[in-house]
Amino acid sequence: MYRISELAALVGLSRSTLLYYGKLGLITAKRQSNGYRTYSERDLQRVRLLQRLQAGGLTLKECQACLDAKVDRQLLLNRLEKLDEEIEQKQQSRDLLAAMLGQGDLKDWHESIDKIAPDAHLDWLIQQGFDEKQALRLKWLSKDMNEHDQYMADFERIFDGIERLGPGTPEDTANALRQIPCTPQSLLEIGCGKGVATQVIATSLDCPITTVDNDANALEVLKQRLLEQGNDHRVSAICASMTDLPFEEQSFDVIWSEGSAYIMGVKQAMKQWKPYLNAGGVLVVNDLVWSTETPSKSALEFWQKEYPDMTTAKERVKQAQALGYQVLSQFPLSRDGWDAYYLPLKARLIALETEMKSSMAYQDMKREVDTYFTTPKEYDYQFFVLKKA
Repeated sequence: MYRISELAALVGLSRSTLLYYGKLGLITAKRQSNGYRTYSERDLQRVRLLQRLQAGGLTLKECQACLDAKVDRQLLLNRLEKLDEEIEQKQQSRDLLAAMLGQGDLKDWHESIDKIAPDAHLDWLIQQGFDEKQALRLKWLSKDMNEHDQYMADFERIFDGIERLGPGTPEDTANALRQIPCTPQSLLEIGCGKGVATQVIATSLDCPITTVDNDANALEVLKQRLLEQGNDHRVSAICASMTDLPFEEQSFDVIWSEGSAYIMGVKQAMKQWKPYLNAGGVLVVNDLVWSTETPSKSALEFWQKEYPDMTTAKERVKQAQALGYQVLSQFPLSRDGWDAYYLPLKARLIALETEMKSSMAYQDMKREVDTYFTTPKEYDYQFFVLKKA
């Protein structure tokens, strides 16, 4: 026979817990003449069996049912299913913590967060020590902060010597310029990069041009090109963020963004940049859009992962109109514009295959190139010429 303090020490439970078990009828105390409760060896073993059942995830009520009657198999099956769900959730939690410590892959996590909370995701990345340029590149390119430096080094190597970082030709830029219905007195180009489009704009328009990019090195290349072209006196290059422009409202007749609005989200860009336009000002953006209502599985799987905000041109028009724009013109990029980007990129990947085939950046770019050459008619780069209403 065991006193309650002795039983508690043997099973590792508190006195109050054993009293509660007694109240439920799980164990039965006998009163001695001096008033002390005592418990039998059978009570000790019932508590130990109860503890093993609880270790299987059963509630106290379910344990009591198993002790007092034949085991309910459905009850156990339900509890097993619940435990499997909890184990999966715990494993996901462990995988995330391990990945954040550099012991696993964070790509899926970054992609999922960017779908549901893109702005908060960007702010959080900056809090982790990335500057805005690095954070934006991480969101769209490497998608893993632990592998970002190596990924970007490989990415830069792939594009070393390649003129364009996206589809297009000077003729496509000139075509979009012809859609502007007025003679602008001021133009802001956002996300100018090394100035591939800037040079066309500077040659075509006779007005002050302000270019913005957060890549200081790219802006230096742009300045040198404009100097050689003789247009450096009309173009002011500013290193700044497209998400936080350093200008007064109603400062420009035209805002131009070729191949870069997707970085902050095209819908968000249309909304956030609109106040910088003068009354009746024009916004020119282009975006990757579906040209079919039924894209192939391979194309859909690829672009849903690489550009989850991708939609149809019709939907972009609806978004623009809802934001207070009049759609003046829209047209797809020429096929030459696609080839000007993908043919040199494909050749570069072939040249680097032996050295870089295990690189994640190389594999990502190869998937993009392969997707284009196998499904080239399922999506377009669409220009939108929008007037501020």
